[in-house]
Amino acid sequence: MASGGCLCGAVRYQIPGEPIAARTCWCRLCQYLGAGSGTVNVIFPAEELIITGDPRWRTDTADSGAPAHRGFCGDCGTPIFSKSDARPHLIVVRAGSLDDPDLLAPGATIWTSTAPAWAVFDPALPQVERQPPPAA
Repeated sequence: MASGGCLCGAVRYQIPGEPIAARTCWCRLCQYLGAGSGTVNVIFPAEELIITGDPRWRTDTADSGAPAHRGFCGDCGTPIFSKSDARPHLIVVRAGSLDDPDLLAPGATIWTSTAPAWAVFDPALPQVERQPPPAA
């Protein structure tokens, strides 16, 4: 079981299922969320997510052109979730919000085409220039 939450503890979550994949993302939205760096995101089945507290949600347009719904704590601002209308069966969790951030290491680096020139990619991981196929 995975669990986690925001910095102040106002939003907590549990996910009984196993993670499907983890990726480091350098899309422009993730660069905003990561204060300039990419974000590390762990993908889970959405139907297993149990949330305690009341995250705020914001919808933006992702680099792929699809709506991206981002959940965050309205009190401390911690980015926690992302979800997409294109993949409603999946929930993306920011690895930094996990109680155990070592739960699953990234298996790929995505959206490398929008990363700044100074970005450093792990050479051991596959690099995908844009949006990869769905994880599940």
